[in-house]
Amino acid sequence: MNAGATVGHPGAGPGSRHPGAAAGLREWSSYRRVADLPVEAMRAYFFRHVYDRHSHDSYSFGVTEQGVQAFRCRGATHASQAGMLMTFNPDDPHDGHPGGPAGFTYRMLHLGPELVSDVLADARGGRGGLPLFTAPVVRDGPLARRLRRVHGLLLDGATQLEAQELLMATVLAVVERHASRRVTPRPAAGGSTPTGGDALGGGSPAGRSAATRVHDLLHDRFADDLGADDLAREVGLSRFQVCRQFREVYGVPPSDYLRQVRLREARRRLAVGEPIGTVALATGFADQSHLTRWFRRTYGITPGVYQRG
Repeated sequence: MNAGATVGHPGAGPGSRHPGAAAGLREWSSYRRVADLPVEAMRAYFFRHVYDRHSHDSYSFGVTEQGVQAFRCRGATHASQAGMLMTFNPDDPHDGHPGGPAGFTYRMLHLGPELVSDVLADARGGRGGLPLFTAPVVRDGPLARRLRRVHGLLLDGATQLEAQELLMATVLAVVERHASRRVTPRPAAGGSTPTGGDALGGGSPAGRSAATRVHDLLHDRFADDLGADDLAREVGLSRFQVCRQFREVYGVPPSDYLRQVRLREARRRLAVGEPIGTVALATGFADQSHLTRWFRRTYGITPGVYQRG
């Protein structure tokens, strides 16, 4: 993940008569670009900022977290309330402003059309038309919560494999649920259907073989920044098929499994006294803080506590 920025809005300083400023609030925005992918992530809180009418050359999927965000798009006025999902097509002119004195907090993902086209082609086994979203605002609580989680993980420094898996699943979900032009994923190798079962569960013999080869690759190269394309090349399947087959057999997507391999290796190295920072880099984590976050999420303790124990 490339470095981004967090800034306060210049008009929200002391002396402002706006209710938000009087309450001691300050506008802010955070922004990140995902390395090697046409993806931008933004999160912001505004209580008086007004967007001029503009458009993006990307698909934009967002969720309002707090307050109300009002805007005009496609000839009508819309209001995105907390928990609602926003979907903009490339070149959709729109503006934006707070829908109330308390302002609004929102997250937005901007995805290049080439990424969306690539994901859909991978899923259906061939190129087709790009999706079209007819409703700029929709109520879809489960998908809005999913988008918030994906956005948060991307801002938190997702690995290349995690970012690709998250974006692939998000694009497919948004298109399937809300686009007027949808996609039918092609069957997994061997014609099997997902079971979501336990490790070494269902799947065709060909699917299990492919998943096993990916499993071995993840163990052999756990410290490398592997991407979905690397796994696809290893077994001669599409990225969508690889993720689907692996999850069917091992119960988790490749990125989650790779993280577990890295954490287990980190535990082994920590137990013999290797420095935490050295362990982090040797096991594929971005830095010591990255290892610490995942170690604590997974095991409930920090690497330091584990090592001292």
